[in-house]
Amino acid sequence: MLELAITLVLGLAVGSFLNVLIERCPRMLEREWLTQSLGLAREQGWTPPAGAEPDASPSLNLFTPGSHCPHCQAPVRWYHNIPLWGFMVLRGRCRDCGQAISWQYPAVELLTAVWFGLAMVLWGPGVTAWAWMAWGATLIALMVIDARTQYLPDDLTLPLCWAGLMVASLGWLPTDLQSALWGAVAGYLLLWGVAQTFRLIRGQEGMGQGDFKLLAALGAWMGWQSLGALILLASVLGLLHGLVRLKLKPQAEPHFPFGPSLCVAAFTLVIWQRGQPVWLVF
Repeated sequence: MLELAITLVLGLAVGSFLNVLIERCPRMLEREWLTQSLGLAREQGWTPPAGAEPDASPSLNLFTPGSHCPHCQAPVRWYHNIPLWGFMVLRGRCRDCGQAISWQYPAVELLTAVWFGLAMVLWGPGVTAWAWMAWGATLIALMVIDARTQYLPDDLTLPLCWAGLMVASLGWLPTDLQSALWGAVAGYLLLWGVAQTFRLIRGQEGMGQGDFKLLAALGAWMGWQSLGALILLASVLGLLHGLVRLKLKPQAEPHFPFGPSLCVAAFTLVIWQRGQPVWLVF
């Protein structure tokens, strides 16, 4: 019980960090893209107009500036940064300006804690449980980032893929290295092939490259044997999401992210299979 309690507390702390990652990673990417675009423009002799330069404020990263209200920029007191507790004490509003705090923050903290506790229950104390905790934390971040921005950052998908291959090679997963390697290859090529076919038929992009890399990472962790069930479940979830979205917002943008469906499907299968490739379950 003590180990489980410590794991839940750790999950809350990691969830608090994930909120920072979710909030800042897309902004850091956009700032980097803008800087690169302006650099290329200058090389070609084009002078950017006033206001096109990146924000000259102090460097934005995962550690600076400190936590602050997105509305009034007031710094958050350290005791209000305590996961869940701070949100409840403030009743979901900024202490300084009174603006509502997004429910994303406690939701991500709680979801991460639940996943960490579940991983400890499913796999018991040891490196396998810790590996799956890290996997789940990364997927939670990717799921929320993609839902908010339709970005799946390489800074998360690629390390997740490499980590899957490494932990498989170390014997920390039921998936062996060969299954993990071909899972990564097949995962990438599967969605790449779907996207290329869609582009040939419709003449437009139907899926981002981040989805290819995410499925490659999931294949590395779950093995090539799980890819069929994973794609099928994710497609069903994506279809349901699209139908509900169309019903609630008929005029909404027809494109929506596929990453959250992949992540939810992966969580579902891993919990059901306890990390075993599908064919080993039956």
